[in-house]
Amino acid sequence: MDKMININRDNNRQSYNSRIIEAYIKFIKKYFPDIDIYNLLKQSEMTAYEVEDHGHWFSQKQVDDFYSRLVEETGDTEIARKAGRYMASPETSGEVKYYFLGRMGLTNTYKMIGKAAKSLTRSTTFEVNSLSENSVEILVTQKEGYSEKEYQCQNRIGMFEAVAEGVKAGKIIIEHPDCIFKGSNSCRYIITWGKSSTKVVRRLRNILIPIFLLPSFIAIFHFNFAPTVSVGAMASLIMILAFSLFILNTEKKELQSALETSNRSPEKWIEQIEINYNSNLLSSEIGQVISKHTSVDDVLSSVIDISEKRLDYDRGVIFLVNNTHDRLVFRDGFGYGEEHLELLKTVKFHIDRPGSRGIFVKSFNEQKPYLINDIEQIEADLSPRSLKFSKLVGSHAFICCPIVYEGESMGIIVADNVNSGRNLTQSDLSLFMGIASSIANSLKTAELFEMKERQFKSTFEVLASSIDARDALTAGHSEAVAKYSVEICHAMGLDTEYTELVRLAALFHDYGKIGIPDSILKKEGPLTEAEYIEIQSHAIKTRELLEKIAFEGSYQKIPEIAGAHHERMDGRGYPDGLKGMNIPLGARIIAVADYFEALTAKRHYRSPMTIYAAVTQLLIAGGDHLDEEIVHIFITYLEKVNNLKLGTSPLAV
Repeated sequence: MDKMININRDNNRQSYNSRIIEAYIKFIKKYFPDIDIYNLLKQSEMTAYEVEDHGHWFSQKQVDDFYSRLVEETGDTEIARKAGRYMASPETSGEVKYYFLGRMGLTNTYKMIGKAAKSLTRSTTFEVNSLSENSVEILVTQKEGYSEKEYQCQNRIGMFEAVAEGVKAGKIIIEHPDCIFKGSNSCRYIITWGKSSTKVVRRLRNILIPIFLLPSFIAIFHFNFAPTVSVGAMASLIMILAFSLFILNTEKKELQSALETSNRSPEKWIEQIEINYNSNLLSSEIGQVISKHTSVDDVLSSVIDISEKRLDYDRGVIFLVNNTHDRLVFRDGFGYGEEHLELLKTVKFHIDRPGSRGIFVKSFNEQKPYLINDIEQIEADLSPRSLKFSKLVGSHAFICCPIVYEGESMGIIVADNVNSGRNLTQSDLSLFMGIASSIANSLKTAELFEMKERQFKSTFEVLASSIDARDALTAGHSEAVAKYSVEICHAMGLDTEYTELVRLAALFHDYGKIGIPDSILKKEGPLTEAEYIEIQSHAIKTRELLEKIAFEGSYQKIPEIAGAHHERMDGRGYPDGLKGMNIPLGARIIAVADYFEALTAKRHYRSPMTIYAAVTQLLIAGGDHLDEEIVHIFITYLEKVNNLKLGTSPLAV
């Protein structure tokens, strides 16, 4: 019983990298295209996205089940060796790689493969020993606690054969005198390959020179250049020259073969380097562009814009986690029609449900990228809802990368090709992983900036409301002026940044009144000249108080704008007597909003005016007191929101 438990435990260890199964699948697609790969994986308790994830490992049981079902499907008991040959062939591994392997020599190549085996299997150790210039010994020892099968031994033999053929080592002989599955402690392989024909002929030539040529010259000198002896010596010389020509011709053929490979290989090598370079450059460029934005929406908009223009994908979409951290919601995308966009905006992927089978949710929760080249192969692994969504948007193959910042998942970015038909590759996945990292950094920066902005603005609003709170009659005055000012900015087409600057200045336009005594501020009767001068001082006090705040960027103009809202177009305003266009635009906007709000609100010394009377007063004040153009813009706004025609209305008091 204990032995059975140990076997089950050993068989369930994560022992073999997904790239082994990936290579098998490529072999199957080429030589057995009728086999249902999805069903083969499903019966082996594997999934397509696990195979495509090079960080995933499979157990001995999964690999055994995969192999046994493959043999059943094909009826070929030698398929492991054939698959091994295919896995290690130049066709699969690449001519570039074999060009460099050939330069290293076969002994060094096998040693390098032995070291690389660690990244593919955890069940065995490789030891490579050189026996001669054209022979090596490879010892493969099974680690304790692992249980390989005989087909894996055959798979290795196929790989060893393909490697020797790939570097053009000539005839290869693989002996397998010791085998784990025949009672030995290790699998021992002795690999011998043919020597270079050029080297063999060159050695033969070197042997012939002393055998034929030297005796001939001795004979010539000994027999005083006798004709018969001379003819023999010449014949020997001609024979040696013929061998030399043969050697040169053989070397030429070998050199031509090497040149053909080297001409092809560097081209592909350079092409791959260029792809990698462009991917890194593009990822860096995207990172630099989006890092300049300080709002989440601007970051996302920039990412989508660059992705649509620069990346070779038909469609792209970004989902981010919502405020309650239980769903992924659509934030931006490109390449989708109106119908699909509406669907994306309404669909929500639940990330808080255990056992969710959706790829988007798995990518987010597991923080793993996925490359799916045939969604039909994973249909059974998807929830009905996810499958329905995929069919509705017409997705067949896609890349999904998590957006992760310091271990925290923020969302996912997805891309697919539905029109071009271009296959997605590992290079695409690598590119998107780099982009996702840049997006995460920029989003986090933008989130922190937005949080700082919210804190800053909320503090401002509390401070601004404290002025109005001194008097019930003026409560809400600053908020109303700010609202009107923003509407004027919108009507004038001013940008978001300047509009926000004006809004904040409007909130604080009367902040200097904090230094005005209530006896003056709340006085119901007429003000004395001294009291009026004191009231006027609130403008300069507003500016001086706000100048003590460490505003940054464009916000540094807030004190100037807020302190100038009582300046007049004719220059007779206060505190500085500014005139016309010398008055900041923001101050001219606030002046119109403040004038109208003051007229339509109840004060200690009068009742509120009707909207008609207030508009009439605005028109009268336009030009001398207020900016006439801004007055008309504001009246147009009032007409629109009140559904009235105010500019030509009769006077009403």
